[in-house]
Amino acid sequence: MRALFLSASLLSCVTAVQAADISVVGLFPNKAVLVIDGGSPKTYAVGATIVDGVKLVAASDSSATIESNGKRQTIAIGDHVNRTPASSGRSSATLQADGRGHYMVQGQINGGSVRMLLDTGATMIAMPASEAVRLGIDYRKGQVAYLNTANGTVQAYQVKLNTVKVGDIEINQVDAVVQEQGLPLILLGMSFLNRTEMRRDGQQMVLTKRF
Repeated sequence: MRALFLSASLLSCVTAVQAADISVVGLFPNKAVLVIDGGSPKTYAVGATIVDGVKLVAASDSSATIESNGKRQTIAIGDHVNRTPASSGRSSATLQADGRGHYMVQGQINGGSVRMLLDTGATMIAMPASEAVRLGIDYRKGQVAYLNTANGTVQAYQVKLNTVKVGDIEINQVDAVVQEQGLPLILLGMSFLNRTEMRRDGQQMVLTKRF
C-alpha cells in the first residue's frame, strides 16, 4: 500500500538518555515513516523502538502515537507539538502557531483524543455536544447555564472533566461547558490554562504546569 507523505509533525521526546526530534513524514497502516534528528527517513513498524526509551505504539492514516517513559503522545498530521521538560522539572508542552497565529492543540480529554483551539478568552473549556457524546460525557446531567456568544445567548451544560492532557501536562477535575449549537470545535479555555504558566516565544507558546 502506498504511503501517505504529508506535511511533517514535529515532537521533541525526552528520554533518560537523550532528547530526540522526531518528524512524521509518512504513514502506512501500523507503520510510520519518521525522520530522527534531521536524518534520513526510516520506516518503523508499531512496537519498534525509535530511540532509547521511545517506542512507536500506534499508526493510522492520520497520526502516529509514541510512548516515552510510560507516557503516550499522538502526533496528528500537520500538528507541531513539542514535549520538553521545564527547567524546574515540571510538566510542560510547547505549541506551534499555525499560519493564522492560532494554536491548534492535539490532546486528550478523559483519555480520548481531541483537537482543541487555545482560547484565552474562554473562561472554561467549551465543547460541542457531538464531541461530548463521542467522549462518553453525559453532559445533560450537568448544571444548565446560559452563555453570551457572538450569536446571542445560548444554553449550555456545565460539567467536570476527569482529566485533560496536553503534551506532558495532565490536569484533573477541569471545569467545562458543553454547547448543543453554535460551537464547531473544542476551545481550550482558562479552566485549564490558568493552572499553567504561559510564555510566548515567537511562534511558539510554552505551557508549564503550575500545580
